Amino acid sequence: MGIHILLHLSVVVVSSPLLLGIIGKTKACLTGRLGAPLLQPYYDIGKLFRKGNVYSTTTTWIFQAAPIVCLAAVLVSSLLMPLGGLKAPIQFWGDILLFAGLYGLARFVMILAALDTGSSFEGMGASREATFSCLAEVVLFLDFIILACVSKKFVLSEMVKGNYLPSWHLAGPALILMGLSYFVVLLAENARIPVDDPGTHLELTMIHEVMVLDHSGWDLGLILYGSAIKLFVLGSLLVNILIPPYHFSPFMQTMMFGTGMVLLALGIGVVESCMARLRLNRVPQLLIGAFVLALVGVLVVLLKGV
Repeated sequence: MGIHILLHLSVVVVSSPLLLGIIGKTKACLTGRLGAPLLQPYYDIGKLFRKGNVYSTTTTWIFQAAPIVCLAAVLVSSLLMPLGGLKAPIQFWGDILLFAGLYGLARFVMILAALDTGSSFEGMGASREATFSCLAEVVLFLDFIILACVSKKFVLSEMVKGNYLPSWHLAGPALILMGLSYFVVLLAENARIPVDDPGTHLELTMIHEVMVLDHSGWDLGLILYGSAIKLFVLGSLLVNILIPPYHFSPFMQTMMFGTGMVLLALGIGVVESCMARLRLNRVPQLLIGAFVLALVGVLVVLLKGV
């Protein structure tokens, strides 16, 4: 079990920043630019880990502990998610509640860290983060309800790796609606366009980035690394559902999983290249639209008795 956990964490830690590099390279290619190297996220995180930290005199231990707690939460969440042929090291009935709770914990400590600075600017970002996350979490749990009803399981790894092909004629519409709504949640939870722009520093439009402006050095490196792992883990949930769990060896499942993650990163890059960031008053409308899709999916599952 110990070796399995180390292997699982190694795959997550090594592969996560690559998704950010693929997204950045895709956006550069579609806009006619050379762009940063594919491994630029690794260079950025490594540079931050070599720098020292600067702390304001108004902050407390909460500000210093938040990046560590955030990274630890997303790493533990990765242990609940299968990665292709690698089974989830931690599996138990109802672990989807722990999965969602870990990301809630990570968000909570980052909001506390933003408020701990005493800056009204970061408080504004924390307020936006809390507001939009409330809408996104409802959609996430509706998607979990769809998966639980279709798979007849309440264990995350069995829900995402369930064999949905035999019941596709019944569960297909609900799974499509779930996939569309979850993709919106994926973009919102990772502060991607059209909900947020991770590359902007315009104070009136920032949501997540404004909460980390006072972090520096290896603290900021931990936050960036945690964001990359969060994108990898949440993206793997969608990819696992799309990959047939049977008829393939573990090696082939792992290769298909890796290909699916690359395609997901390319898809996010295409979306960010083709769309502009929404105005703040339009973001709740987008999340409410995802809620309607997920709710219709739940109704379809219940009415068809999948």
